Amino acid sequence: MAHEPLTQADVLLEGFLALDTPEGFRAELIEGEIVVTPPPDGDHEDYINLIVKQVIRKSATDMDFSGNKGLKLRSGDGCPKDHAIPDGTFAPTRLRLYRGADPWMPCDGVAMVLEVTSTKPRADREAKRRCYARGGIPLYLLVDREDASITLFSDPERVDHRDDYRDHRTRPLGKPLPIPAPFAFDLDTADFL
Repeated sequence: MAHEPLTQADVLLEGFLALDTPEGFRAELIEGEIVVTPPPDGDHEDYINLIVKQVIRKSATDMDFSGNKGLKLRSGDGCPKDHAIPDGTFAPTRLRLYRGADPWMPCDGVAMVLEVTSTKPRADREAKRRCYARGGIPLYLLVDREDASITLFSDPERVDHRDDYRDHRTRPLGKPLPIPAPFAFDLDTADFL
């Protein structure tokens, strides 16, 4: 039986999916590069906690949350499909998106992803932003600890072979940030300082 030869992208994806990372570490395949991240510090987790509580309490639409859920996203520029693990993923409760989902699930139905910068802030600011836009995720919330700011990226699109969000709004930590529908509330960041 003849077999199709494996491409570099196929070999990279197979190698990535076979990785056995140490406990607490996470591995992602972002724009053709394997990125391994160590366990987060307490401040990182505190920011996530502050956001999750507000989304659950204030969102106009009931939301489910998943921390560290693997997402399969479309690939770009001949790379294998991106495999990203956001710090947080929100989806409308009515969808029950996480029930029965594989470890790496499609991003259809995800309303917003959340990242808090840590050891590799550039990846969160650039490569992961493009991945989430490429996947059509409507909202990307980035807490940038280095810049003491919070940014909401919205309206993903592809322009001139580039995937990105058309709109973004940045506020310094301590100032409220409006989160549009289906959330429809102002995120209070006063406790982030």
